[in-house]
Amino acid sequence: MTELHARIQAALYDRRDPIERDKVLRRLPSDSGLDAIGVRMKQVFATAKEWTDLDLSHLPGLLSSPWYEMRMVGISILDFKARRRGADDDERRRLYEMYLNHHEFINIWDLVDRAAPRVVGWYLLDKSRQPLFELARSDKAIERRTAITAAFWLIRQGDLDDPLALAALLVDDASELVTKPVGTALREVGKIDQRRLIDFVASHRDRMSRSTFRLATYLLPSGDADLSIQD
Repeated sequence: MTELHARIQAALYDRRDPIERDKVLRRLPSDSGLDAIGVRMKQVFATAKEWTDLDLSHLPGLLSSPWYEMRMVGISILDFKARRRGADDDERRRLYEMYLNHHEFINIWDLVDRAAPRVVGWYLLDKSRQPLFELARSDKAIERRTAITAAFWLIRQGDLDDPLALAALLVDDASELVTKPVGTALREVGKIDQRRLIDFVASHRDRMSRSTFRLATYLLPSGDADLSIQD
């Protein structure tokens, strides 16, 4: 551990709470390989914001840390950098590459959700979406989650074609890590173009789990949401 990483870890330890540590440990997947310091998420984000100017060369050490909160600081720094006004395409490319090149350490759903929309989705907004389709075909559920979660940013910009194509690929995925964000993505599509959401559900309802269906149609008027679905 470098001196700089030790300083960030010390800042997190200053904010630790034994009760919070128990809560974090209970929700960490048993196969994550991570331990927890025990810091409330608000404080983790505050720590990351204090270190937003950190050079990207220090990020791998955070992202590969055995401590959950250290990884969350690292991924949050990526997100905060991506949010900055005036970030140019080269900077966004470096953030994007840092995320994808260290995806083995971005191995929990909330690490994906924290940064994939702006770090991955924003960078690809004016580029080929082939990387998302490659992630969508990964044998790793967490990488498939990145594909559909990154598409949230495309949807936010009114770009619906590729997100709907990704949803069609993933709508009957074997993992809830993937089908839940698929449902959320479809719900967000419906906020922009309700007709396209209804058409998608009508075409793919036999492949959708009940939970995905409910997420996708949550905001539809009751008459439109009343579409039959098979278990």
